[in-house]
Amino acid sequence: MKHRTLRGVAALTLGASLLLAGCGSSDGGADDETSDSPTASDAASSNPADVAALEAVTVTGDAGAEPTVEFETPFTVTGAVSRSLDEGDGETIEAGQEITMHTVGFSGADGTKAGSTWETDSPEQLVLDENLYPQLLDVVVGKKVGTRFLFASTQADQATGESATFLTVAEVTGVEDAPVVPDPADVPDRAEGESVTPEDGLPTVTLDDSGTPSVEIPDGYEAPSELIVQPLIKGDGPEVTADQTVIAHYTGWTFDGKAFDSSWERGEPSTFPLNGVIAGWTEGLAGQTVGSQVLLVIPSDMAYGEQGTPDGSIPPDSPLVFVVDILAAY
Repeated sequence: MKHRTLRGVAALTLGASLLLAGCGSSDGGADDETSDSPTASDAASSNPADVAALEAVTVTGDAGAEPTVEFETPFTVTGAVSRSLDEGDGETIEAGQEITMHTVGFSGADGTKAGSTWETDSPEQLVLDENLYPQLLDVVVGKKVGTRFLFASTQADQATGESATFLTVAEVTGVEDAPVVPDPADVPDRAEGESVTPEDGLPTVTLDDSGTPSVEIPDGYEAPSELIVQPLIKGDGPEVTADQTVIAHYTGWTFDGKAFDSSWERGEPSTFPLNGVIAGWTEGLAGQTVGSQVLLVIPSDMAYGEQGTPDGSIPPDSPLVFVVDILAAY
């Protein structure tokens, strides 16, 4: 979940982790004119070397299917850079709209695949607003549904602190007007509702005065084979559906009790499409009510599975524990 709205949880959603986060990126402007074959004029970056790096990437394959991507490693860029691969032939995409897209991402260091929404058949949602890298807006706005593009950026590897490059190929599958986002002034700071007594034997959650959770995982606690969803506070808001976007506070822990990410620590809640995160979140939060606080104990195969996360913050085959306050949904 390393995007503007879930920055810090290592890639709950592939495309978001690689495409969002970037208001501070260097400026760049794509040409208004496009061609059938991508050229340097289709790229957006302030660094010619980064433009040249994307020009050397080869993408082949039919529209609608995961492409074949070839590039030499190590692949590096100094900042965000994008390249249009084709115009698309559907509806024109405008700023402020919401797109759905398929993505496949790769580590620039060794070319390993970081994940693919084609494999899970779960295209991601993305609102084309000022929270995105300018380079991403440049390569999408004005194009049409069906357009494919390349995007590369650098991130700090949480395990080493060193800079790492990730490369993404995306294909826009749909566009519609963006949903009306709740006014931040109307979003509460924490879950509010009726307390629920959890089942015995689960990790114990304690809240400080601000509502920030901590967790104590019992000695010898074994990872479940199925998702555990335990409401701790029952909110009185509407029921959340899997196709909504959720505003939430959360903290996540590995089974050794180590917190690997927390919106509470960042001082603001996070926003994410519920169909664009790990399965444990999608299935665990859908059906809960706004205002609720939920304990999720997630088996590895509903989290990051055999791969873990690219930055190493979550090792392979790691079950996870989350406490999530559902503050709003739309």
